[in-house]
Amino acid sequence: MKRIQIINGPNLNLLGKREPGVYGNQSFDDYYHQLQSVFPELELFYFQSNSEGAIIDKLHATGFSFDGIVLNAGAYTHTSIAIADAIRAITTPVVEVHISNVFSREEFRHHSWLSPVCRGCIAGFGLDSYRLAISSFIS
Repeated sequence: MKRIQIINGPNLNLLGKREPGVYGNQSFDDYYHQLQSVFPELELFYFQSNSEGAIIDKLHATGFSFDGIVLNAGAYTHTSIAIADAIRAITTPVVEVHISNVFSREEFRHHSWLSPVCRGCIAGFGLDSYRLAISSFIS
């Protein structure tokens, strides 16, 4: 059975409450249960942290033994060379995910330090971006 790790970064623990016009009204915990129903053939694991170091630690812990990592690094996408280095150092493929279309938002969100070291990037499909990213690991 394939194992997929989902990692969410800062402020994503507030999904369902935070800026519903941008991020929607559903909590990630509720959506995670839906993902488990959609992908019963996969083992899905979920981790969220507001700390850059904890995200790096989780990448290191799962980056050599899992079949895929879905990463929404939140604002760290635009600032963290350390997370990019962690992705570069591991062997598990990583798909970068964004709930909103970052290219239709503030200009500082248009650059990702992570995209060049990820297998791909999915943005702008709401929480469904996660389902699309997970689907990319099935074949």
